[in-house]
Amino acid sequence: MSVSTVAADRSVCAPLPVLGRDVTVPLVTGGEVTYAALDYAASAPALQRVWDDVAAYAPYYGSVHRGAGYLSQLSTDLFENARRTVAEFLGCRDGDQVVFTRSTTDSLNLLAAALPADCQVFVFETEHHASLLPWRDAQVTYLNAPRTPRQAVETLERALADRAPHGPALVCVTGASNVTGELWPVRELAAAAHAHGARIVLDAAQLAPHHPVSVQDLDVDWVAFSGHKLYAPFGSGVLAGRADWLTEAEPYLAGGGASRKVSRRADGGVDVEWHDSAARHEAGSPNVIGAYSIASACKALTEAGFDTLVARERYLIDTVRAGLAEVPEVRVLSLFGDDAPRVGVISFVVDGWNSSHFAAALSAEYGIGVRDGLFCAHPLVRTLLGSDPQTQGECGAPEAAPGEKSLNAIRVSFGAGTPDEHVERFVSAVKELVTDGARWNYRTEDGRCVPDTSA
Repeated sequence: MSVSTVAADRSVCAPLPVLGRDVTVPLVTGGEVTYAALDYAASAPALQRVWDDVAAYAPYYGSVHRGAGYLSQLSTDLFENARRTVAEFLGCRDGDQVVFTRSTTDSLNLLAAALPADCQVFVFETEHHASLLPWRDAQVTYLNAPRTPRQAVETLERALADRAPHGPALVCVTGASNVTGELWPVRELAAAAHAHGARIVLDAAQLAPHHPVSVQDLDVDWVAFSGHKLYAPFGSGVLAGRADWLTEAEPYLAGGGASRKVSRRADGGVDVEWHDSAARHEAGSPNVIGAYSIASACKALTEAGFDTLVARERYLIDTVRAGLAEVPEVRVLSLFGDDAPRVGVISFVVDGWNSSHFAAALSAEYGIGVRDGLFCAHPLVRTLLGSDPQTQGECGAPEAAPGEKSLNAIRVSFGAGTPDEHVERFVSAVKELVTDGARWNYRTEDGRCVPDTSA
């Protein structure tokens, strides 16, 4: 990308207003600084628009699907309108269901509980644990990490060709890696799945906040994502897609709201008629504020325009990658190579540094929040690092000598609310820490590296 193109991308829009943008934090070296939140891949800050919408509704909060009163009716309308907004945001097909859950993890566990008998599941070892682990009661084939998008498609095609030809099958794949940020060939994987009679669910937790996601355009059967990564951290998530497996399955939770009719039998037992709609898997009092906040975020991102948001994020990605490339001790982790398209998620290791120590110094000395560890994607990170499952060393000591394998990594992530200054400060801090070292002493406390303030 040329300098002129980068400059143009930088000016396309300002960051979207988010909560916490003016929060200051103390530095261990003295003074305070505006906090640079660069851990969006874990939880993104709430959009100001989302917060304002929730605050405006809060006085009118009432029970959903339960009451005849005005606030109950208003809350029910709000909840169902949120469902329609999410369906539109995801480009759902006629007949698709939008089920409100707690998170991506909850959504995929719900789908796992709805699998038909003898369903075979195919999942790459590179998945986040939310999409790697829910299938333990099914017949699971774990696919090796591919090194190119084409290899991912070919690996899946071979695995599907070898399966039992007529039984149900499901492929689970991420849209964007929570470790490398790289985009996966979802449309091509969906075509391969359908060509072999399988269905596919898209884990869009890291994709939806950064790129448009259309069920129809990608031709996926289901999509799952979390509100807390979509600038709506109010405890809600989404599973959207085909209704048949969901309607045929026992309710994910048994209780009020999921049942249409309950009656006592003569033998003292209970007969239950369950709903056929999304309510079948939404037992209990719905999280109307969580659902409304997701709908608000969907509207805000749509109105801002993904073309504009993607262009600005590309500038931020280029800024970070160019800065890290100037530090020989830094190695950026990647499956598909430097030229692979990606979202604002970058993981790396620093020769001679313990990752927890480096992340702690970024926080304590520069007011920068990143994440270190294995990012709930242990097999992928260990594949990228070439390391065995081991415990991180003491934070005051180097994790690995130059040239040796690291055990953990550092992740920086950002999005629509990130100011330029935050990524620029991050790049400058990395260079200073590598060149000059930490200015403070650190110790291990409860498994975490923290500044040593005992002196």
